[in-house]
Amino acid sequence: MSSGKQGKIYALLDSRNAVLAQGRLENPPDAPDWQVRVPEDKISAVMEHEEIQLIPIDGDGDALLGRVRRNRNDMIILQKLQSLGSEMRQNLRMPTHFKSFIYPLSGGWKGRRQAEANDLSCGGVAFFCAQQLEDGETVELVVPITAEPLILKCQVLRRRPSDREDETLYAAKFVDLCDDEEAIVREAVFSVQVRNRTR
Repeated sequence: MSSGKQGKIYALLDSRNAVLAQGRLENPPDAPDWQVRVPEDKISAVMEHEEIQLIPIDGDGDALLGRVRRNRNDMIILQKLQSLGSEMRQNLRMPTHFKSFIYPLSGGWKGRRQAEANDLSCGGVAFFCAQQLEDGETVELVVPITAEPLILKCQVLRRRPSDREDETLYAAKFVDLCDDEEAIVREAVFSVQVRNRTR
């Protein structure tokens, strides 16, 4: 594998998909051991775990699974266990709460409606909305947690179980998401998770 893969930024997750830190992979993903540079204040959180998932933040690539071996200063050494594939990156849903608005692209309503995100992935979003939406209709969702707010096109897939009586939880997939938008969403979600962990 070419050295062009070196230096890729990954989110480091534990076995329960909780984000521990962001790190830079300093050698190729096909190496038997991975050297991951992590901020020094995150080292102890990573070293508490036996296995770590690495999810690429910048660009494409497979998610990886490694066993923690040791660390040297800000470098963590992981033994390569397996590639988890690119689907893991696409489908991994992270709890991410923010208030927003949706705007109709189809359906029989106009204006805007309030929405509250419940979780977010590179492939879609789950959000609460007090008004009824139909499966298959498309909306634009404002995502305010990125450096610059994004307006992303979504298609409502289905209702999901919820304990809220006055709002419905909808699952939606992103439509026509470009690579840059996907990377921005992914980085924002993982950054929020890392910040929340330090509180």
